[in-house]
Amino acid sequence: MENYRYKKVIEDLLALADVQIGGSRPWDIQVLNEGLYKRALSQGSIGLGEAYMDGWWDSPNLDQFFYKVLSAGLEKEFKNWRLVWGYLKAVVLNLQNRSRSFRVVDKHYDIGNNLYSNMLGPTMVYTCGYWAGAKNLEEAQEAKMDLVCRKIGLRQGMKILDIGCGFGSFMKFAVKKYGATAVGISISKEQIKFGKELCQGLPIEFKFLDYRDIRGEFDRVVSIGMLEAVGYKNFRLFMKVVSDCLKDDGLFLLHTIGNNFSRKIGDPWLNKYIFPNGLLPSLALLTKATEGLFILEDLHNFGQDYDKTLLAWFNNFSSNWPVIKKDYDERFSRMWKYYLLSCAGIFRARQAQLWQMVFSKHGLLGGYQSVR
Repeated sequence: MENYRYKKVIEDLLALADVQIGGSRPWDIQVLNEGLYKRALSQGSIGLGEAYMDGWWDSPNLDQFFYKVLSAGLEKEFKNWRLVWGYLKAVVLNLQNRSRSFRVVDKHYDIGNNLYSNMLGPTMVYTCGYWAGAKNLEEAQEAKMDLVCRKIGLRQGMKILDIGCGFGSFMKFAVKKYGATAVGISISKEQIKFGKELCQGLPIEFKFLDYRDIRGEFDRVVSIGMLEAVGYKNFRLFMKVVSDCLKDDGLFLLHTIGNNFSRKIGDPWLNKYIFPNGLLPSLALLTKATEGLFILEDLHNFGQDYDKTLLAWFNNFSSNWPVIKKDYDERFSRMWKYYLLSCAGIFRARQAQLWQMVFSKHGLLGGYQSVR
């Protein structure tokens, strides 16, 4: 009888999103363990995600299920004491200090280059592609890298700093197409190892370095998909570091996933399994962090393109799973599927954004001409 009540609550909530339990539509869910209802209600995001990893429920079209649920605002119904405790920790502690910043590397970025090479494709770019005019993932990623270069007015001989440089793909593109030189910093040993091989013979330097320790002077600075790991307590420090190493007439491009609201903690399941202590910034938090340091010259939102990017990554992951699975188990496969497709649903529902922001230190004389 108790479980019936839990099930009825879940059924009524899902009905608000036009989702049925046991339905035949692609976004409906199939419950394989009746314990799901209590687990989801009592544990919220963590319970729902872990139950999926354990095979307690499924959906033929997981990304569309999340789109339906998030568009209806049902995530507000699953808040619980774990979220409250997470908020208190975020306020009291600096979850992205030097020692804790390595957790996301160990948990996510250093779990195997074989996984990423089979998921990301030949460009090895692990950030949102730019799909305007692109026919496939490779074209979308090359278009994004070219867009960044054009936005910062990159020219031959300029020296770029790439903060959180990933596998070095952007630096390789910028150096080969625009004749720049580049320095990339990262705290992922596996990415640096891969990047040095990818960029061999090019005027590109990789440094195993925390952003707080950056020194030097650069014509252009980019940070593409790294700010999400910085944390709200460190946004101002991050911007100060960039300002200190950027020439007075330089430009800084920030590419980051963004939140519609100012929050101090991220999603509990994503924080536990994918991005420990990750936090999506809001525009309010970013503009406050840049006050007195930068002039915002341009803001471009193409968050809808992350939906397509994530689906392309999932298709690669799924089709290459026979090659990838020698290093992982079935529970990891379900976890990774849940990660990629739930995030696709988040962007489709416009609950998260993708911003590219161009900053100057003093404002460009005559103004900045937006590039798209």
